[in-house]
Amino acid sequence: MINEIIKYDTNFDESIFLTRIDHVFIMILDAIMERDMSSVSHYLSDDVLNKFNTLVNGYLNEGKIRLFDEMNIKESNIESVNVSEDKINITCRIVTRYMDYFINEDGDYISGINDHRVENTHYVIFSKRLDASELKAARRCPNCGHTLDVNASGICPYCNGVFNMEKYDYIVTSMDLI
Repeated sequence: MINEIIKYDTNFDESIFLTRIDHVFIMILDAIMERDMSSVSHYLSDDVLNKFNTLVNGYLNEGKIRLFDEMNIKESNIESVNVSEDKINITCRIVTRYMDYFINEDGDYISGINDHRVENTHYVIFSKRLDASELKAARRCPNCGHTLDVNASGICPYCNGVFNMEKYDYIVTSMDLI
């Protein structure tokens, strides 16, 4: 499987990729807890971002805050690889453990599991365009040229320009809603 990826993505490193998908997954959970998906929008396709924004907006409208306590990634691996005419699609299996519950705006418990971690399995598809440009170590804002910390948010602190990760690297193109 890895050799198939390397045919199209010569710089692919499995251990770096798996570390990155774990990081992105945790960032998504954090964004849900913050009820603001903007910090991870550059890692998500428009469809996935819209699904999570709808989920988060529902929580906002209901006055609920979803919490994921003691979260960790137990394991992650590459399940399959599919190459289409314009993308590499890598399906990943991510096994997580966390408490998953809701509180209200006052911090009072509403529902869910808040006394022990539950193991969950998620399937996430990461896709990269075959014509993607090489991602340089220093990422620059597409609008003003300022150096960006893409891991922080992908949003320029000076002009609010958004770094379009899809032009350079893998983004989430399919994911269950957690």
